Amino acid sequence: MGKRYYCDYCDRSFQDNMHNRKKHLNGVQHHRAKKAWFDTFRDAAAILTEEQAKKPCRKFLQTGQCVFGSNCRFSHMTKKDLDLLRQQIEAEKRQKEGPESDCVSFDRSIEDWLARREKRKAAMNSGRVLKEVEEESAAGNDVPPHFLSIQDLPASLLPPPPGGWKNVPHTEWG
Repeated sequence: MGKRYYCDYCDRSFQDNMHNRKKHLNGVQHHRAKKAWFDTFRDAAAILTEEQAKKPCRKFLQTGQCVFGSNCRFSHMTKKDLDLLRQQIEAEKRQKEGPESDCVSFDRSIEDWLARREKRKAAMNSGRVLKEVEEESAAGNDVPPHFLSIQDLPASLLPPPPGGWKNVPHTEWG
């Protein structure tokens, strides 16, 4: 049968030869599908500014359909759609600004963890290991609180029980 060329944008395949491939890649259907694919990754702010610059499509407002579809030079967005897009942009801005304040608390928790680690190392050197571990388990576990909020963590990521594991069987792995 011969080799086949598959176009990811158009989701179709055809016999692979220079004439067919060139004809397909220069075709209007391929260009439309490629544009639609890349439009899915566009920034919401760019979409909003583009849609605000366009006039509303009369045919789309009257019937709810337009023969040009996404290639129409007029806007198919209603006031409600534009408001939702604005809200999405504002939410993205808040999300970008939010991690800066979270980053400070995250850095502090790392500093606290490093301080506790240094205490443990010093305790191990002085022979007070068990006493330090008991004090720390009484004060709370060493796992950051945002990890505990995650549902269905695997057993390897769960914190140890307060008293530690008892009767851990020794198994050889290979």
